Amino acid sequence: MPDLDLKKSRTIKQWVLVTWPAFFAACLLEALVFAAVDPREVHWPGQSGEPSRESVYTVAFFGFWFISMACSSMVLWLGKPPREVNDTARG
Repeated sequence: MPDLDLKKSRTIKQWVLVTWPAFFAACLLEALVFAAVDPREVHWPGQSGEPSRESVYTVAFFGFWFISMACSSMVLWLGKPPREVNDTARG
């Protein structure tokens, strides 16, 4: 049972290491992008109506957060020690 608790603790730690910095990066990207771009001035091709500013901000934030989480996950994956990678590959 201790191995299960250790594995669960490690998974939670990795999840926090990915999501928390990604959240800050998404906040920063949101501020930088929308300081320069107003969603009302962007023309969306193929749309008959204009989306609200809040919906554009929300979709953009979650898009930035997803991209930042992917980058953080890649850093964690690339930062694995060779022994751990080799043990996982062997099964």
